[in-house]
Amino acid sequence: MCEINAGPGAEPLHWRLITSHEIATVDDAWRIVEWYKQRWIIEQFFRVLKTQGLKLEDSQIGTADRLLKLVTIAAKAAVITIQLLQARDGGQQPIRVAFNDNEINALAALNRQLEARSKRLKNPHPPDSLTWAAWIIGRLGGWDGYPSSKPPGPIIFKNGLEYFLAVAAGWSLRDMCMP
Repeated sequence: MCEINAGPGAEPLHWRLITSHEIATVDDAWRIVEWYKQRWIIEQFFRVLKTQGLKLEDSQIGTADRLLKLVTIAAKAAVITIQLLQARDGGQQPIRVAFNDNEINALAALNRQLEARSKRLKNPHPPDSLTWAAWIIGRLGGWDGYPSSKPPGPIIFKNGLEYFLAVAAGWSLRDMCMP
């Protein structure tokens, strides 16, 4: 595969995908390309887990059992972050794949607050979609919310999710204390 728009004076890049799978047809080749395209999602997942995200490699945990528990918790947060990233790009997942009822209620309250700051700035997505939650969590992570701005990336979503989970924990406590 060759780069189409390399720019003036630049030599086009030429990509070759090497595989151990048998390629007998063009469809076989495109299937391998589709598999390889998933690699970017994996890279983003590890980016969220590691240096630019949750900094899992900086952990001072000394036992395998405790490290496994930490990795499990971090992996759940990283998966939700990637789900939000995919929802941002038009994924059609329902909100309940990532959030429970209490968290959805907290998201609704946060959405009302975020929308109230500007008459022009409204969450354009249906409230039962993960895309709706991605808009809110992106805003909490520092994204301005305007369609003309650069869309939020995985680190913005990671930051927004951390903030949101703290708010949701407080929301849950509020509900426990109410008669």
